[in-house]
Amino acid sequence: MTNIGSRSFIGLAGSASVGGYGVAIYEFQALNCLLLLGFFFIPVYFASGVSTVPEYLKLRFGSNRLQISIAVINLITAAVIMLASEMYASSLVIQQSLGWDLYTSIIVLLLMTAVYTVAGGLKAVIYTDAIQAVIMMIGASVLMFIALSKIDWSMDVLREGYMAAIPNTTGSIFANTSCGVPTEKVWHIFRPADDPGLPWPGSVFGALVLGCYFWCTNQVIVQRTLAARNVTHSKGACIMTGYFKILPMFLMIIPGMISRTLWPDEIACVDPEICQEVCGNPAGCSDIAYPRLVVELMPTGLRGLMLATMLAAMISSLTSIFNASSSMFVLDIWSKFRPASTELELVIVGKLATVVMVIVGVLWIPILQAYGTGELFTYIQAVNAYLAPAVLAVFTAAVLWKRVNETGAFWGLLCGFTIGFTRAVLDFVFGVPSCGQEDKRPSFLSNFHFLHFAAFLYVFTLLLIVGISLLTEPVSPQKLVRLTWWTRFSNLPREPMTEGDEERAQIREEARKQATIRARSRTGLSWKVMNVICCIHGNGESLKRNDHGDVEGDVHEEKVMDEPEEEIMSAAYENPKWARFALTDLGNIT
Repeated sequence: MTNIGSRSFIGLAGSASVGGYGVAIYEFQALNCLLLLGFFFIPVYFASGVSTVPEYLKLRFGSNRLQISIAVINLITAAVIMLASEMYASSLVIQQSLGWDLYTSIIVLLLMTAVYTVAGGLKAVIYTDAIQAVIMMIGASVLMFIALSKIDWSMDVLREGYMAAIPNTTGSIFANTSCGVPTEKVWHIFRPADDPGLPWPGSVFGALVLGCYFWCTNQVIVQRTLAARNVTHSKGACIMTGYFKILPMFLMIIPGMISRTLWPDEIACVDPEICQEVCGNPAGCSDIAYPRLVVELMPTGLRGLMLATMLAAMISSLTSIFNASSSMFVLDIWSKFRPASTELELVIVGKLATVVMVIVGVLWIPILQAYGTGELFTYIQAVNAYLAPAVLAVFTAAVLWKRVNETGAFWGLLCGFTIGFTRAVLDFVFGVPSCGQEDKRPSFLSNFHFLHFAAFLYVFTLLLIVGISLLTEPVSPQKLVRLTWWTRFSNLPREPMTEGDEERAQIREEARKQATIRARSRTGLSWKVMNVICCIHGNGESLKRNDHGDVEGDVHEEKVMDEPEEEIMSAAYENPKWARFALTDLGNIT
């Protein structure tokens, strides 16, 4: 539920204003993916005792190259999909409410996010997200009722108004096309297999692949479930979130369609010059559907509360992306090349990595705007369809099949990602035509829908992983203890996946412990300020100096030292009573 932010409101409402009910399939598929997360992936993540998703692959396969590869892919997707789209969506809200230009809005948003990040961290994100999500749901519910009142609380009136919501310039610009003209398919979620927007095979299989990647393997999402007390709490959270996934149909999609009926010339504009004047994007203005409702329909007090809450949620979402990305870069990439890094060094490197990602995300926004018809949600799903399936295939094989090994996983990932990345590059080179433009793409691009491509690439990568693994040496069962679905409850000691893993871990652990002692024993004002800015907790109060001036005492570290195996097993253990309760809820929601 707390992942609901500006991308959801703006993306879903915007796509609904163009294509109707169809976009709801992504939210309904998310329900299935949440159940897979809670009942298949999370038990294995907890049993393995990992802190990040790529770290699981390191334990499962013992390969730095695989862990680093997944981290790099996740950082790319975080920058060009999550970060760029969140900044763009957030800037649209500011632009529509305050009248600022796009990049001024982004700069102000980033400055506010920087303050929020320094003052809080992941813990602040989790707590504030929960509060903001509740307020946004209340505000969105109020807006839904106000919007419904504009159509006399009648879906028949909505149907009539939506079908008549054709911009005035359509006929004069595109005389022989249906640009800007709604068709009957907008009232259907499942559409013909040759539908250019949402073909039903893609909606059933491709959207499931994209959803499972986002919910089950994406560090930004999974880090929240890994922060739960135990597996049972995570399952309950996934089930509850699944129930809330029914709400976007009523809170975002139907209001988005109503927005088009109220302002067809702006929301459904097809003339590039008019679109540029209305929203600053010549490709289309569908993404302003929800902000226009908030600004124009809500009463003054509620409007301010809703905009403030949406802004806070945007900042929180950006902070969540920053935290996840910096954690991945530091733990999964930087620490592999500098295993004895101090805590201060890791924090500074993480902050610098975040700055680089922000720059990439800002530079990518013009490409995002120019994609296709300018629909934010379509852009997000299309790029995910090219980059995500190979990653999901690796995690699926790792969790469910003990026979898969590092060689199969790595080369399967490399081949699958290369194919997907090539398709993405070709899409951006040839361009996805907007309505009324000639499609100059090769037939293998124009006739291969991105959702069909996602399903194909997932199956192809999975078969490649299986084939290569069967042709190479299997992994010893002693090395798979608590690393697969079938071995998650094993009490046996786990052998290191590769020789030297245990020794390197002990060396790294001792080096970080000594570095932490040195950092926290510095009591000067400048060091205290540095620790506060870098979110390093602890001021050395538990440390004492002996007669020789050496620091002694306990050092408590968070997310640096591995947890004891007993504690890991305790978190992975489920109380039978609550496990049955979770299964009952699972039956209810399915």
